Formats: sequence, structure tokens, C-alpha cells
Amino acid sequence: MARAIDGFYAGGSWKKAAKTFQDFNPANDELYAEVADATVEDVRDAIASAHGAFASWSELPFTERAAFMLKIADEIEKRQDILCSAIQAEAGSWFGKGMFESGYIPGVFRAAAALSYAPIGEVLPSEHNKVSLAVRRAMGVVTVISPWNFPALLTARGFAFAMVAGNTIVLKPSEETPYSGGLFFAEVMEAVGLPAGVFNVVTCSRDNIAEIGDELIINKHVKGISFTGSTPVGRMIASKAGQHLKKCCVELGGKDSLIICDDADLEKSAQTANFGAFMHQGQICMSVEKVLVHESIYDTFVPKFVERAAKLKVGDPTTDKSNIIGPLINDKQVAQVKAQLEDAIAKGAKVLVGGKIEGRFVEPTILEGVTPDMLIYQNETFGPVVPVIKFSTDAEAVQIANDTEYGLSSGVMTENEKRGLEIASMLETGISHVNCSSVNDEPHIPFGGSKASGVGRHGGRWSMETFTETRWITLERGGRHFPPMF
Repeated sequence: MARAIDGFYAGGSWKKAAKTFQDFNPANDELYAEVADATVEDVRDAIASAHGAFASWSELPFTERAAFMLKIADEIEKRQDILCSAIQAEAGSWFGKGMFESGYIPGVFRAAAALSYAPIGEVLPSEHNKVSLAVRRAMGVVTVISPWNFPALLTARGFAFAMVAGNTIVLKPSEETPYSGGLFFAEVMEAVGLPAGVFNVVTCSRDNIAEIGDELIINKHVKGISFTGSTPVGRMIASKAGQHLKKCCVELGGKDSLIICDDADLEKSAQTANFGAFMHQGQICMSVEKVLVHESIYDTFVPKFVERAAKLKVGDPTTDKSNIIGPLINDKQVAQVKAQLEDAIAKGAKVLVGGKIEGRFVEPTILEGVTPDMLIYQNETFGPVVPVIKFSTDAEAVQIANDTEYGLSSGVMTENEKRGLEIASMLETGISHVNCSSVNDEPHIPFGGSKASGVGRHGGRWSMETFTETRWITLERGGRHFPPMF
């Protein structure tokens, strides 16, 4: 039975749209919900509501904004099962991934509450004995455009810190996950009694996403934009935000490497590679997309990796919790993965395990013999297909890892921590983990990439810096003199 949804959420109430669009389960094409297909006028009204609520919300004592964050966290915990089921049904997620994601989110809001008690400025020296202050204040309306792969987690991270800082929010979730990435949060905000207009959600179909996306950037009341998604779309959003001189934080794609040194624990490395490459069908911006293995351990490591990948069960995760590998999100994504796989095989790559595609289900696939002229070497895959590549020196591993336009995350496996940190320091990524997967996150850390993986940082005080303005304020106490002719 399809979920009943009242419309989109703006100004503290549910609004009906003239049209709706259908939200399907990617595993079985069952209808999950009929969702409001908002128009540009609907979006303008939502932004106006957020703008109208800004003054009172930003002037609210920080303790009261923090208290709302804690209420939101508690309410989400009460609804974890609802959210987990939605994440599975909309995003094709394995049960364990849905439970992790839905369980992680309360911590985002608690971290936001805690950050309210942190310093928001500095006292600066002044040669004229002024009281000289650098302070941060909320900007106004922040729009959030969130993705489908971790719809609830990445949405929460996109707005929680900006909202607790005193900004008001207009969220547009992905059309693939409109409930778990957006309308779920509207229900939570309504339940905790968040003041009207502080948080708004507009949903729309793919048909009018371009003009609505533009409005979320160029509207005069919008002061900042938070985007998580693909690099091509991120480039367009950042470019348009730059044209209108608006602050923008974009977290984009990756082509992340896991480097396995000759002194690494091979069992741990195989598990780390398996998790990093195949968790949520490889549909994570931080997914391991190249496993780089020292030539001296390659023949020992690869069978361990293959054995683990072969055990991952493929199937509809909404009907069987033991199905770890669910569907790719849509047919377009399947076509992209298939094109990369076929290109690699045609150019000489060998399939060590997997390789089968049925509908939207792709088996966990490991390739060897991948070379730089192949699409899978160059482009983000965002699917459960990963190459293993030999290297002979640490410098060569770093060169291969850095041989991409992307620079989001990375991992280094070694028993020598000094060596691991040295390699990590040479990797052109915003994030690097020694003896762990590239897939890592915590609510309070600076999350983001370099190169084509994004601009700015989400998380903790870095989100606060992104979505606040810095002001210089002084108090004159008689020490600043002007020339006498004035």
C-alpha cells in the first residue's frame, strides 16, 4: 500500500500541489507514494515563508534553538523504524544500511545542539585601544538540495548546523527519495513544534527540476546553498551561485582509492575493501573505486577479497533482510555501470567475480587488468564494480590514487602508522583514513573534498563557518584620533 503524503511543507503547514508525481521502489517498481510536484511559485512561497521567519528565529536565544535540536533528535529516534523502512523502499538500501543511517541522524542534531554553546567570535588586538570583535551571525535563508543515496543522513547534515546557527531552511530532496530525504523531516519538525517557516520542504519531479533548482539559487532572499550530489550538477550550482555572489557548499563525487601496503593485515584489508567497494551497491561518494595492492601481496590478497565479495547476497532488500546488495537507484545508473564494465572487458580487463546484471541488480564485481584508458579507471562508477591494481612503491600508489580529477576520500592499510600518515599526507583528497575504509563519517568533522569533489566543508563548526557571515564590530573608547583639518 502506497504511503499517504499530504503535499509539500511550507510556512508550518502542508500545501497541496496542482500535480503529483510517482515515487517507486527501485527493487520491484512498486508505488511507494504519490508526491507533490511543486511549481516555481510554490518554491517562491516557501522561500518567502523562510525569509519571514528568519528574524524571530535568528533572534531566539541560542539555548532555545539548541533545545529544538534535542527535541528533533529524540523525535527521530522514536521514528527510526519508519525512517529505516522508507530508506529501504525509496533508496533500495539493505536493512543494515537503513538502520545505520536512521540511527546516525539523531547524533547530527545533538552535535548541532552542542555547537550552539561554542564560541562564535574572537576579540582582536587594536592599536587604537578599541574593543575589536570578529563575530559570526546567521545569513538568512539557506537552501538545501540533497541526494538519494544516503537521503536522510546527507539531508540532516546539510541543514542541521545551518539551522541551529539561526538560518531558516528550504529543502528540496531528490525526486528519487522525496520522503526519506525530505518530507519525513517535515513531519518531525511539525511534531516538535518548530516555529512556522523555519523549515520548509518542496518536492518536485524530474520534469521541472531545472527551473526549481534555479529558483533555489537566484531568489533574492536566498543567502546560501548547500548541495550534495554529482560533480556535473555541482559545477552548475556552484557556477550559478558564484554569478549571484552567494555562499555555496558543494560536496560532490569521488574516485576514491584504498591503498594496501605490503605490511598490511590482509584479512582486515580484504574486509575493508569489501565494505568500502560494495556497501550500498557502491552508491556512496566515498566508495572505494580503486583497490591498489602492493605487488608482493597481490596474489595472496586478491583471493581473500574475491571470496568475501562472492558471499554478498544480491536481491530485493525490502523482502529479505539477508539481501545485502540491493538495486541501483534507476535505469540510468545501471546503464552507466554497464557501459563502464563493458568498456573495461572490451579493452582487456578480466572479471574475477561477479559481472552479472539483471534489471537494476548488479553483482559485486572485481576486475583486474584495468588500465588508464578505460572508463572505469577515469570516471566515477557509483556501482558495485571495482578494479584491483598492482603497485610496486608507495610513490607509485600515490600517483595512481591521485590520477583523477576527483579528490574526496581515501584509505591506507599498513601496520606502520608513520608510513600510513606519510602516504595520507601525499594524497590529494579532503579526507584520508589510515587502516580504515574511505567510507567514514562523523557529525562533527570537516567533511568535503578537493579538486572536482567539491568546495567547502559540511559538519560541525565547519558548517557554521560556511553558513554564517563574519562581521567586524568595534567599540571606540577615545583612542582613535582624526587629522585636525577634519
